[in-house]
Amino acid sequence: MSGHSKWATIKHKKAALDAKRGKMFTRLIKEITIAARSGGDPDGNPRLRTAITAAKNVSMPADNSKKAIMRGTGELEGGQIDEVMFEGYGAGGAAVLVMVATDNRNRTVSEIRHLFSKHGGNLGEQGSVGWMFERKSHILIAGDKAGEDQLMGIVLDAGADDLRNDGGNWEVLSGPESHEAVLEALHKAGIETASAEIGMIPKNLIKLDGKNAAGMLRLSDALEEHEDVQNVYSNFDIDEKELEALG
Repeated sequence: MSGHSKWATIKHKKAALDAKRGKMFTRLIKEITIAARSGGDPDGNPRLRTAITAAKNVSMPADNSKKAIMRGTGELEGGQIDEVMFEGYGAGGAAVLVMVATDNRNRTVSEIRHLFSKHGGNLGEQGSVGWMFERKSHILIAGDKAGEDQLMGIVLDAGADDLRNDGGNWEVLSGPESHEAVLEALHKAGIETASAEIGMIPKNLIKLDGKNAAGMLRLSDALEEHEDVQNVYSNFDIDEKELEALG
């Protein structure tokens, strides 16, 4: 089991900042609302169950989740939220997927296109880069929380596909259907997780340095800051020293 990317670590650090700003709550409320359209009972709705767990992990008030579920099921009135996936390229040819939840599709398309253009990228057609990613369970664990042998035994027995080390953290990858089983196995073993989500994982990585690395980080920051963006995924990789130098 090998291969690693600093992208997971970057996303985790951004998530911590988002939680402090309260932005994480906004994203989770949208995700819960959308997930609840398929049913308001978490026991029969894996996506909703995962979203509620994520909300609990960042101490979002239970009442926020309850109201989001009620908006999703139609019990409470609320604006229509559409899910849109944008595909494009950043600096150096890195592939980028942007997951958006918006109440104004036309406005959001225009703004996302502008951000790509402003930061040296370009918005592509549907299907242009999506094939470079796989939908996977992704669980991040701080490197000092468990050893490789211990972790490997736990996650493989629970159905995980891969265990990677990015230099400071463990990344556990699984099929979406194994997400909860792997997470439960880790919790039962007393291993704390830094983050856990079902997202889009790149099949291969592209190495960036210099201006391309700086440009790609600026693009990812700008996209993450947009109020309608739920998640940003990319296949770039940057050396640790350069990443630290870029801040």
